[in-house]
Amino acid sequence: MSEIPEKKLSLAAIKRMPMYLRVLKRMAETTEFASATKVAEELNLESIVVRKDLELANIQGRPGVGYPIRDLIGGIETLLGWNNISDAILVGAGSLGTAILGYQGFSNYGLNVVCAFDDDSSKAGKELHGKKVMPLESLEGLVKRLHVQIGILTVPKEAAQETADRMVKAGIKAIWNFAPVRLVVPEEVQVQNEDLAEGLAALFVKLTNRPKD
Repeated sequence: MSEIPEKKLSLAAIKRMPMYLRVLKRMAETTEFASATKVAEELNLESIVVRKDLELANIQGRPGVGYPIRDLIGGIETLLGWNNISDAILVGAGSLGTAILGYQGFSNYGLNVVCAFDDDSSKAGKELHGKKVMPLESLEGLVKRLHVQIGILTVPKEAAQETADRMVKAGIKAIWNFAPVRLVVPEEVQVQNEDLAEGLAALFVKLTNRPKD
């Protein structure tokens, strides 16, 4: 996976990049070039923000014409590492884990979930959406054998830290955490938390404070 230059690419810019890709791929169906101004209009963003973000893709635009769309799409995907397929494992084959395994779009973002693990022995050997569920005790061996670096964590909160420790010990370097707990991991291990409760709380606040009809 390509490295992201931390001094240039902010977290806010990272979060905007997928939006740019969606717009650019749609525009690519009808035109070969796109300006930052046009992309900004599509997303209701400030054009200066979009222009600075797109410059990070290292694609040269043409004055008065814009960026060659296909090159810009490729540049953004390279920036995010989405053009390099990375293998991942998932731990926790419950309802949420099963739903994630069933998502077919990960390959568009450079992610390949090779299998799942669960401590429920009744699930071992079964397949969920074409992904084999393996016993948790086999995690270390498979991760080391396949050199997997990305782990998706969908276990209950009371098991999250212990499971994360096990993943790190096996060699996982990045954890996508869906458990509602803040993990304690070594400094070199990257964690992305997806707290569904936080998202729901934010939605409720927006709903409560929306303009009245």
